[in-house]
Amino acid sequence: MAEQKKKVNILLSILVVALIVAAYFIGNLTAKVQYLQKGSAATPAAAGTTPPAGAAAPTITIAQIKDVFKKDVIKFGNANSKLLLVEVSDPSCPYCHIAAGKDSALNKLVNPPQFVLMEDGGTYVPPVPEMKKLLDAGKAAFVYIYDPGHGNGEMAVRAFYCAFEKGKFWEVHDLIMSEKGYEIQNGTDPAGQPATGPVVKNDKTKSGDLATFLAPAIDPAFMKSCLESGKYDARLGADTQLASGLGVQGTPGFFVNATRFAGAYSFKDMQSAVDAALK
Repeated sequence: MAEQKKKVNILLSILVVALIVAAYFIGNLTAKVQYLQKGSAATPAAAGTTPPAGAAAPTITIAQIKDVFKKDVIKFGNANSKLLLVEVSDPSCPYCHIAAGKDSALNKLVNPPQFVLMEDGGTYVPPVPEMKKLLDAGKAAFVYIYDPGHGNGEMAVRAFYCAFEKGKFWEVHDLIMSEKGYEIQNGTDPAGQPATGPVVKNDKTKSGDLATFLAPAIDPAFMKSCLESGKYDARLGADTQLASGLGVQGTPGFFVNATRFAGAYSFKDMQSAVDAALK
């Protein structure tokens, strides 16, 4: 009888441990999903999340898109281009990282296989690199607009403006939109685990940390000075107001001429609008 009771106790102990382990993994998975979805308001088809309640986004005209190119924003090319591309983004937003295509670990983690990059065996073509190719080929003009869709990207956007001043926007952009760039903004890696390096978020006192991180792309002394100067602080609010005027309700948001793509759409979904504009 004693031996039988001992076996029962052992089995109960094993069951309790198994339940604790299962609860941990389920809770951890839930936390990861919630963290990744936080701040994203893209369409379910594009990003796997539910858009915010409210009125439908207004219809945007090509005249309004052309007007964006007259603003004091990060822009390449001008409104006379046949193909006008607009990105509305928060660099701390996970789906913005997905659309940038520089953080393959995140693309693999969210809604597989929907966002897995082609070089990783998937079918997703991130739109931002394709837009950059069109820009470099002289076929398009491009505007970058900040909107706080996730909430930790203020310092990174200031860095974008500082880099744009020196002709280094894309170099800095690609670092910010990498896995380490995600960590330094959000304090976690793409899977929601604590960052292994410095964390900046929106803290201007951490300008030196961000400048050091961006040193491979731009002079860190200039970047630190620029970030601390506050010279681009007002641009964040101006960008947000501009995004609101375009009816953007979440990040990322894209326009191909006047055609709206609300979410981290594959460039494949934008191709027909691009082709139509270039005819």
